[in-house]
Amino acid sequence: MAIDGNWEITINSPMGAQNAKLEFQSSGGALSGTQHAQGSSQPVSNGKVDGNNVSWSANITSPMPMTLEFTGSVDGDALKGSVKAGAFGSFPFAGARV
Repeated sequence: MAIDGNWEITINSPMGAQNAKLEFQSSGGALSGTQHAQGSSQPVSNGKVDGNNVSWSANITSPMPMTLEFTGSVDGDALKGSVKAGAFGSFPFAGARV
């Protein structure tokens, strides 16, 4: 599938650019993997793949506990979309396959 592999993304949040590394594996319409950011790693949950469209969630603890909800699309070696950060709203993210 188009999403399988390793990715590096940058989230443009109010606290500045936040970098994350992603490891994804898809199986049918399901997406699993791990998100590495700010010195910790979290498994992705609720992962879905529909063609080039993807979505997943990650529970973070830093800078504060919350669930990040990602929606995006894959275009070759590019990944972009938006991430909903609880009550803080949504922010764009973009990245590339590594």
